[in-house]
Amino acid sequence: MTVAFVPDNVVEEHDWGRLVWMVSGPLGNSTTMTVGRCYIQPGQQNPRHLHPNCDEVLHVLHGTIEHSVGDDRVRMTAGDTISIPSGAIHNAHNIGADEAVFVIAFSSADRQVVPE
Repeated sequence: MTVAFVPDNVVEEHDWGRLVWMVSGPLGNSTTMTVGRCYIQPGQQNPRHLHPNCDEVLHVLHGTIEHSVGDDRVRMTAGDTISIPSGAIHNAHNIGADEAVFVIAFSSADRQVVPE
């Protein structure tokens, strides 16, 4: 068995919060998936987008978000999980008073993002 450990995460800072990448092809520790954490500040949201090459699973660790997928919206809190199919336009809006934190996992080591 071979285990790949990359001690340094890649952090992307945005006006709405940040993405912390822990597993991916570019990090060199997976050939099949991407895993990270997303942090969204209160009242903020990430831009609507889609992933043409992979499914996404989002699991809320802390806070309250309204997640949109297409025209549907769902309120999510700690412990809630959603599966977003490839090609679905979506985003998360922090509707709570605290920073929202969630784990995001993708079915590709080279996740692609297309803005709406």
